[in-house]
Amino acid sequence: MLTRGARTTHKWRRRPDGPDKVTGALRYLTDMSLPGMLHGKVLRSAMPHAWILDIRTEKAERAPGVRAVITHRDVPGLNRFGIVNPDQPVLCEDRVRYVGDAVAAVAADTKEEAEFALSLIEVVYEPIPVVDDPEAALQPESPKLHPGGNVLHRTSYRRGMPEEAFAGCAHVVEAVYHTPRQMHAYMETEGGLFVPEADGRLTVYAPTQHGYKDRMQLSRILALPEEMIRVVSSPIGGSFGGKDELNVQPYGALLARIAGAPVKLHNSRRESVRAGLKRHPMKLEMKTGIDGEGRLIAHQVRIVADTGAYSTLGAPVLNFATEHAMGPYRIPHIVVEGVSVFTNNGVSGEFRGFGGNQAIFAVESQMNRLAELAGVDPWTFRRLNLREPDDPGPLGQRILPSHGLSKVWQSIADSDVWRRRHGGESEPAEPWVKRGVGAALAMHGSGLGYGIPDPGGGRLSLTKEGKLEAAFSFEEFGQGVTATLELMLMERFRCAAEDLSIVIGDTDRVPHTGSSTASRSTTIAHIALSSLHPQLTEFMLKAAADGTGIPADRLFTGPGGIWLVPDSEASPPSLAVSYIELASKLEGELSVETTFEFPVTPDPIIGGHYLYTCAAVAVEAEVNTLTGAVRLLAKHHAVAAGPAVNPMGYIGQIEGASVMAQGFALSEDALMAEGRYKTDNLDTYLVPTIRDMTEDFTLHAIEELPEGDPYGPRGIGEVGSVALAPAITMAVHQAVGKWVTRLPIPREELMKSFPARMLGKKEGAGAT
Repeated sequence: MLTRGARTTHKWRRRPDGPDKVTGALRYLTDMSLPGMLHGKVLRSAMPHAWILDIRTEKAERAPGVRAVITHRDVPGLNRFGIVNPDQPVLCEDRVRYVGDAVAAVAADTKEEAEFALSLIEVVYEPIPVVDDPEAALQPESPKLHPGGNVLHRTSYRRGMPEEAFAGCAHVVEAVYHTPRQMHAYMETEGGLFVPEADGRLTVYAPTQHGYKDRMQLSRILALPEEMIRVVSSPIGGSFGGKDELNVQPYGALLARIAGAPVKLHNSRRESVRAGLKRHPMKLEMKTGIDGEGRLIAHQVRIVADTGAYSTLGAPVLNFATEHAMGPYRIPHIVVEGVSVFTNNGVSGEFRGFGGNQAIFAVESQMNRLAELAGVDPWTFRRLNLREPDDPGPLGQRILPSHGLSKVWQSIADSDVWRRRHGGESEPAEPWVKRGVGAALAMHGSGLGYGIPDPGGGRLSLTKEGKLEAAFSFEEFGQGVTATLELMLMERFRCAAEDLSIVIGDTDRVPHTGSSTASRSTTIAHIALSSLHPQLTEFMLKAAADGTGIPADRLFTGPGGIWLVPDSEASPPSLAVSYIELASKLEGELSVETTFEFPVTPDPIIGGHYLYTCAAVAVEAEVNTLTGAVRLLAKHHAVAAGPAVNPMGYIGQIEGASVMAQGFALSEDALMAEGRYKTDNLDTYLVPTIRDMTEDFTLHAIEELPEGDPYGPRGIGEVGSVALAPAITMAVHQAVGKWVTRLPIPREELMKSFPARMLGKKEGAGAT
């Protein structure tokens, strides 16, 4: 069991970026400034949907301090961006599709002068009817947002004969679930510093999860070779997927190139809300049937995802939701259909869990209802239907066998939290407060899946400064990848932290090893170092042997340098040559590099995963029936992800993900009406705070992997967030008898349910 009080191994280390972060000494990229830099601002659309009839910038160009005013006419290359489907205008030419659309941008001597200049830009709009509902967008008469219509992407999966199978089911549950437009709410809003260099290159200091992808897209926009652009992208004050796509980079880059001076852009919180990505709101219709013994027979799913005005990663997110809408269960007859729909709402995109959270909430809620109908304990019901290690994956694809599911299931069954489901040691003092316990589980895919480029790799070097240097294109956005790499390297080289140099997030200094997303970085690092460490070690020992005359097989790497194996156990090892001495005798650096692809299923199923992480969580919650407020009292997380490389970071990731999921379940929703945000700042958007934390938090890290597993530890950045919401709604049901189908849990619905419970009425499991 991992707890903050049990620091029993050498791995419990203070993370290298920790002191600077907690003291405020760390400089994020948006903290940077340069003498003579300009300030950039972006003019966003005044309307959620309209034709642009004219854009007049003359007054702004004459305003004090203004050095550049740009519109679509100033984009030298492709006036579009988007990682998968570049359909979002950098600067709109003839049409705006949401209130975050950029129409023009200004660079001026001061931020105030730039803001004033924006107010002088005249844009003449002709409104178009707003499409703010995905179902309405699918109707033939709905205005078309894109030349291909309002459907971004469709998914479908079928096995067996679900329609016929429902006829033979003893019990069937039908329900419609709705999930919110959750906001990333990172500490550091989008921004950056853009510097035109004397040699014609451009340096971009801007937080992103994928510097190489940013460089590629900026190259297209600027009509500039990729090699002429350097992207420095760490450290980041939070992302959670929200900075995987370009945000302010195109405007900063264009303004800097045109003004010929460094330009800084930094979104205010309101700008971040207006233009930034959100979690895809989804409507999930589910119909699930079981036989008389409680075994799952048939499952039918329809998913409608609101992707907003542009594609971003809407298609892969829907693929992921489709894959995870079947849960980790044996179900012989299944049909799943999904559609991702363009609307004039805010743009949706990548978010921690990548579409899994929405689907897992719905399918786990179905399991609870079915268990009640079957008259079976909900956790026993899950075990009855749980997939076995050698079963195919959700899409019928071959996956790496694992006992993770049964182990996380057992962890919950044995937990103190789950035991309290049958009566706690104490009851609430107030009669209007009701207490309940709930649990849920999930298996969650790692990596991007079959058919999607997912490059990995890395480089190890002995530098001329005598440092063991590891270089990856990962980003440090708070998840602790730097600390994890440090521990991996120290363990392999048996060296000290002072011997290391970890380089990440700089396209001029690191190889292309993929992005920090999809819980992939730890696995990529493990695979890369497993290949590179023996190679570099061999090279260094050979060089040390050549220089000292000591046979290489009597040398090993350690703190400070290369050490001599002692003649006897009684003799202490001695330093043969330090790293700096060794480096000084070499011609150049010793360096080894590798490239490979993240492991995927061998079956050609687009998006199908091969590696899965398993997770389960049990919660105890109280419902105040006077206010509808839900308060969590205890959480027990179980995670089967292989060895905990960085225990402190492991706990931090699960704690943080769990709190983010708490907001998803209880309070967070970026409300919109007619294409405009109603919650446009953090004073109306309710993120959990320290007052919402549970003191009773336990984490069971199940560290065993299958024997001979070559992929090592799995990333755990997402699994702490995926199963909490259905666990909470199950606890709420036990407390007040209400089945919750909409997140965040509507307080008024809970308040309405209380009088019925007082009269002895209980909502049926099949009710929607």
